[in-house]
Amino acid sequence: MIQEGDVVLFRFPQTDLQEGKLRPALVIKRVPGEYEDWLICMISSRISQYNEKLDEIITPDVKDFQDSGLKTESVIRASRLAVVEKEIIVGKIGNISPERLRRIKEKLVKWIME
Repeated sequence: MIQEGDVVLFRFPQTDLQEGKLRPALVIKRVPGEYEDWLICMISSRISQYNEKLDEIITPDVKDFQDSGLKTESVIRASRLAVVEKEIIVGKIGNISPERLRRIKEKLVKWIME
């Protein structure tokens, strides 16, 4: 069962619509409606891609890193969003803290409302 805050594996599409490689993604929220579609964002180990307004860096020295299932310092890229159906999510590897998820959602709302 997928839940908000889960770190899952997913083939995140490239901006040119080519199939991407398997990578971690954060489940942000279920999209309302009859289908089980989820808003997710990409997670990358390329810290240089960090966008201060939207993204969040997670490091091995923070409490929820071990629960995340990530292997190295990573950037949760809320600047790279997708809506996907549950069936194409490969599997769950971990989860982040409710506090971190709340911060990410707050950044998204603030950015949209600017």
